Amino acid sequence: MIKRLGKWVVASLLAALARGVVRKYRPVIIMVTGSVGKTSTKDAIAAALSRTHFLRKSEKSYNSEFGVPLTIFGVKNPWGNPIAWVQVFRGAFALLLLPNHYPKLLVLEVGADRPGDLARILRIATPDVVVVTRLPEVPVHVEAYPTPQAVRDEEFTPAYALAPGAPLIVSADDQYALAMAARLPSRLITYGMEERAQIRLSNVGTFIENGRIEGMQADVHADDARHSLVVRGSIGRQQLLPAAAALATARALGVTLDDAFKGLETYVPPAGRGRILHGKNGSCIIDDSYNASPAAVEEALATLHALTHVRRRIAVLGDMLELGRYSVEEHQRVGKLATEAADVVVTVGVRARGIADAARDAGLSDNAVYSFDTALDAAEPLASLAQEGDVFLVKGSQGVRSERIVEALLADSADTEKLVRQEGEWKRR
Repeated sequence: MIKRLGKWVVASLLAALARGVVRKYRPVIIMVTGSVGKTSTKDAIAAALSRTHFLRKSEKSYNSEFGVPLTIFGVKNPWGNPIAWVQVFRGAFALLLLPNHYPKLLVLEVGADRPGDLARILRIATPDVVVVTRLPEVPVHVEAYPTPQAVRDEEFTPAYALAPGAPLIVSADDQYALAMAARLPSRLITYGMEERAQIRLSNVGTFIENGRIEGMQADVHADDARHSLVVRGSIGRQQLLPAAAALATARALGVTLDDAFKGLETYVPPAGRGRILHGKNGSCIIDDSYNASPAAVEEALATLHALTHVRRRIAVLGDMLELGRYSVEEHQRVGKLATEAADVVVTVGVRARGIADAARDAGLSDNAVYSFDTALDAAEPLASLAQEGDVFLVKGSQGVRSERIVEALLADSADTEKLVRQEGEWKRR
């Protein structure tokens, strides 16, 4: 009880100070919301606007009632360090009381774990532009809500805070986002792969350089013109959508596509989101270890399935958490999809055993399906399994800590710095 009260007091004080900073400096606020791809989209938007705006973006995935104020103050997460927290509040009061050269634009990632989370964030800052990434059939955190639509309503909440005529940017590939956007008097700008998208992607494929897959590429169609887009470092068609959303945001703010494309040359997908890494014994790793939801796992498996000229495709899939009553059904569905995409299926966690069972039921032999209780249990056996030409897809919810598996698979231990959750606080958990 005391701990919860203390957390509430800190959150309330952070919110009040952050609200004061926003009112004092009046930056243009871009809010990025949705169930999938928020961090990548936030980073891509910041890159696309970096040549034309003095801006600040959320660090990593700081999207909560704690993370958003920290972004507004321009400080890192103090975690449990009381001295660092004192410095946070000292800096916040300095922003309020003293003149500062404050950013003209904030790119804020916002997220919700429970009902009302976004309402609390919107009491801190009101968006001038909202970008909605994706609102899937079975969203993450659905166990905390009565229905999947309740999650989608929550994640769409920032759009309702927009002034009439303000830009609302949504995926043309997402039926839920489009239907909800149609009810608002916003200036709708769409992106995606559908023909109707105003920023449209076509000819999507892998980007090959020096005989190796180094990323993704596509043609971008906008204003009756065609441009070439390359996103380096990650694989999967979903890696291109954040850049498309960034181009749509640039258009909303009057930035030329030339300036936006030049800015996007600096964009690198964040760690744990389909990153391509070199594995042991000449293998390749698709590091998608940041988190997992049914929609994201489906996309990752589609990426694995599309790879040709490889020895084995090995899907390492951890628990998908916070799915509530949809958990059993969705793990079984993913298991069936995995048999189409992978030669070997490895599961991590109690819930993910449903993936393994479904994979066997769908025809994958027993010697091609392995199950482990934890990421640490799986790490060394998988490292010894790696052979030249193998491709490992590693994906699981944050609580699975599947980055530990990626670390064991790395050919070069120096690449550990490219993984998610490498801060001391995380490493100690």
